[in-house]
Amino acid sequence: MTDKAFSTPNEEIIAESDDLHDPIIPETNKGRIRNLIGFWLLGLCNNYPYVIMLSAAFDLLYKNNGESSNTDQTNSTNGTKCNDISTGAILLADILPSLFIKLVAPFIVLKTHYRVMIAIILCAMSFIIAAFSTSHWVTFLSVICAALSSGLGEVTYLSYSSFFDKDVVSTWSSGTGGAGVVGALSYASLKEFFELKTTFQIMLVTPVLTAITFWIIIDHPSSMKSNCRSCLCNSEKKPFLSGDIDLSLNEYTTKSKTYTFREKITLIKPLLKYMIPLGLVYFAEYFINQGLMELLYFPNVSSWLPQKKQYRWYQVDYQVGVLISRSSVNIFQCHKLWILPILQMINLLILLLNVCLPFIPSIWIVLAIIFYEGLLGGCAYVNTFYKISLENHEDKEFSMGVASLGDSIGIALAGITALPVHDALCKLQSFSS
Repeated sequence: MTDKAFSTPNEEIIAESDDLHDPIIPETNKGRIRNLIGFWLLGLCNNYPYVIMLSAAFDLLYKNNGESSNTDQTNSTNGTKCNDISTGAILLADILPSLFIKLVAPFIVLKTHYRVMIAIILCAMSFIIAAFSTSHWVTFLSVICAALSSGLGEVTYLSYSSFFDKDVVSTWSSGTGGAGVVGALSYASLKEFFELKTTFQIMLVTPVLTAITFWIIIDHPSSMKSNCRSCLCNSEKKPFLSGDIDLSLNEYTTKSKTYTFREKITLIKPLLKYMIPLGLVYFAEYFINQGLMELLYFPNVSSWLPQKKQYRWYQVDYQVGVLISRSSVNIFQCHKLWILPILQMINLLILLLNVCLPFIPSIWIVLAIIFYEGLLGGCAYVNTFYKISLENHEDKEFSMGVASLGDSIGIALAGITALPVHDALCKLQSFSS
């Protein structure tokens, strides 16, 4: 791709920059540090509402049912309470809208800053609606808003990362892992002191931090302060895929190759080697998280850790594992992605067997397995996108956005599967008792 691959109506500015081979805004070391920090914060803020809704799933459902609901099934043998609605329902509401937005976003022309604004508004709406929810359908509406916010943000920021140093992919991934720990831990901690309504109101700081990060902290590859309206002035920061997919801050399209819808579908095929392993890992991972965690109950510790709290701290434990592995790509890289879904499926089988026929004697063993589960999931995520970022081809920007469909499809299938399995396991437990 040559330095003349892009053009705007303000051709004199671009020409002057290209002729001198000097970008209008070079990425200084200070700017690089700002971008690394900025993408970490974007990953944190983007995944935070998604994590909160999953961590709060048990409370959101019982908030409306009441813990003494006659519709709940209780296994008198081990004291496990089966909610009449599985937390897998929250997972579906949290992932299907995200999956939808990831499917359509790469094919829609919309400037990045508009996408970010929409994601911020949806994030704020999700917390406000959840705080004042009085019924299940309103609760699910808040989860849907969170899902749309996270899904739109992920496909936007991952695609936009192709304008920056490849290391922002690592910090973005680390930030998403940090969102898991910060989200699960902050929710579990705040719930110790505040009601659900107040907890969600406090979390409104998240969309504010997102706006500060994107418009103030990040050093974009253009100078809006210099009245340069093009984000692509720096020839070294030009996108790998342009034309009708405009994921930059500029207001102009380019003259480089524009892909048709059929060509875009063709571009997805080489990504299947990344998307399939990632999808399988996330299927097993979220089947455990939203289909089995609420049933992995240990009554011998209920005096200090009742079922609701066990669920919350399982989520914290899992997210710690995710954070560690998502932050490790510069230290450890997994070159054989196919081995990760095999290991994750083994975790699924062990915990599923324990729900059916309890054989694990201690909650600490389950916590260790869940931590390991998080390590595998985070490893699959960061290594998938890191490998794509290292590939040298013109459709990298498009690939980064579309590849995120892999984990979303796996999570959606996990939620769909978890609903009937949850009901079957509850009936099994009730019958065996």
